[in-house]
Amino acid sequence: MSSTSQKHKDFVAEPMGEKKVTVLAGIGEALGKRLEDKGFDKAYVVLGQFLVLKKDEELFRDWLKDTCGANSKQQGDCYGCLREWCDSFL
Repeated sequence: MSSTSQKHKDFVAEPMGEKKVTVLAGIGEALGKRLEDKGFDKAYVVLGQFLVLKKDEELFRDWLKDTCGANSKQQGDCYGCLREWCDSFL
């Protein structure tokens, strides 16, 4: 299994509440700004899209690439973070 970042560990350790989109693993300031500009300003809004896409990795990665230009690593980090959060809290 691949190692996870501290950002990932922090995110999956607790409910997300009203946290900004930039708390998601793989989403920094630049991608966060692009997501915010398209209406995805909170982590829970991105989670909603993740769930609409039925937690499908390929669909979510494609959506993230198309929506904010995330590269493969960023896509994978964000997907893994949301998947693990769902496994813990849903």
